[in-house]
Amino acid sequence: MRRKHNLIPKLHVKKGDSVKVIAGDSRGKTGRIIDIFPEKRKATVEGVNVVSKHTKPNTANPQGAIVKMEAPVHISNLMVLDAKGVPTRVGRKENKEGKLVRVSVKTKEEIKK
Repeated sequence: MRRKHNLIPKLHVKKGDSVKVIAGDSRGKTGRIIDIFPEKRKATVEGVNVVSKHTKPNTANPQGAIVKMEAPVHISNLMVLDAKGVPTRVGRKENKEGKLVRVSVKTKEEIKK
């Protein structure tokens, strides 16, 4: 699928990346990206920005409950962790096969999920 100009933004994070939160109430926490919403420029990170959601009674839970779940965080508040666990900005360069890969700006090493 080809990207239409300005409709689906190119993001510096991907699903499965390890990230560190650099701003907000969850600052300093790290986790793995569970889900991404490119249109809203938000991502859900496991263990970060945990909120309480009140659920109505249903067949699975006749009493109803208060469920703890992760809420999305804006991607500008996330920094990718490289292989050594150091927060870094993301750059792109061609590898030996001529394929464009993401690299750590600090260590110049390829970023893998």
